[in-house]
Amino acid sequence: MSTDRPDMRISDAERELVVAQLNAAVSEGRLTLSEFEERVDGVLRSRTFGDIEPYVGDLPQKGPMSVPDQLEIHNQASNLKRQGRWTVPRRVYIKTRAGNVKLDFTEAIFTGTVVEIQLEARSSSVDLVLPRGATADIDNIAPHASSLKQKVPAAYGASGQGITFKINGEVRSSNVRVRYQRRFWRWRW
Repeated sequence: MSTDRPDMRISDAERELVVAQLNAAVSEGRLTLSEFEERVDGVLRSRTFGDIEPYVGDLPQKGPMSVPDQLEIHNQASNLKRQGRWTVPRRVYIKTRAGNVKLDFTEAIFTGTVVEIQLEARSSSVDLVLPRGATADIDNIAPHASSLKQKVPAAYGASGQGITFKINGEVRSSNVRVRYQRRFWRWRW
């Protein structure tokens, strides 16, 4: 069983493992009975691993369904783009040299309400496209001959709804943009 591909179909046996995990969460006091019933209904209707994530993402993961706690992205003199439906762990580490990195979170599945991003960029461009309603804190980025642009609300001014991105690290001779997806009529970019 693998969560590397959220679009992969899930079997009946794997669904039963997830239901067993939800049952254990009820016995541990992590879920109420009404939450349990709601989540079991959703799990039984799920077709892919990505569909399962919203029902178990806020629970401790045990066994083969677990999602790594950290994603590491290393890029050198290349273009790297991640978009569509993918699972975002609590921590993302981005190390790029002379490259372009674009992470589109608009259709992503989140394992928590806070995502910590650690940047280490040299002569690079980093573009982070957040889902609507998300906030970001870029105050802990140390820029050296770099450009930082934040076009989303700051995390400390947020009402607590949506996902919060805490971005820190060091960027040298690089551009960092944190924004929402642009829309015009039927086009999105």
